[in-house]
Amino acid sequence: MNRTEKQAFVDDFRQKVQEAPVLYLTDFSGLDVKSMTLLRQQLRDSGAEYLVVKNRLVKRAIADLDIPDISEALLGPTGVVLGYQGVVEPAKVVSDFAKEHDDKPVFKLGIVDNKVVSVAEIQRLAKLPPREQLLAELAGALEAPMAALVSALEGKIQEMAGLLDALREQKEGQGAESPEPEAESSEASSEVEAESPEAEAESPDAEDESPDPEK
Repeated sequence: MNRTEKQAFVDDFRQKVQEAPVLYLTDFSGLDVKSMTLLRQQLRDSGAEYLVVKNRLVKRAIADLDIPDISEALLGPTGVVLGYQGVVEPAKVVSDFAKEHDDKPVFKLGIVDNKVVSVAEIQRLAKLPPREQLLAELAGALEAPMAALVSALEGKIQEMAGLLDALREQKEGQGAESPEPEAESSEASSEVEAESPEAEAESPDAEDESPDPEK
């Protein structure tokens, strides 16, 4: 690798590290070309990539970046896992791959969200369910309470509708009964009018019976 190629690698690797929220350093000793190709493919399918790097060039690439110091892990053969779509998936791919290939590659160190993670922490991450499974479980956990809430709201709406119907029927019933008092009032006023001429007819007789003061 000439000077131009080295500088190109440094610039490209620096850019990748800035874009990837996850970085795992591994030791790939003992893996042949065929196995490395398979590992790269599996990591690519999980939204990550695997780069075989020179430690000195990696140190140059990350020297001015705001990330934790990982120089102590940049010894011996180094393969870098850069994850772009999740924390768990790349760790799980490497861990499962190692189980089928005599515990190779081996984790050295990692950076997750700009914090150093140990080999033990990476292994714990690898045991977590994939992101898609976690999202599905979360959606299932939210579905049951939401269905109960919707059912309760529907019951309250139906109850309110029943109350409104009852009030409407009660008002309509009161409106149908209200004309009766008016009818009774009309009958009473008619009786009063019928009795008044009799009173007028009696009044002349009273005048005739009164004594004539001149007699």
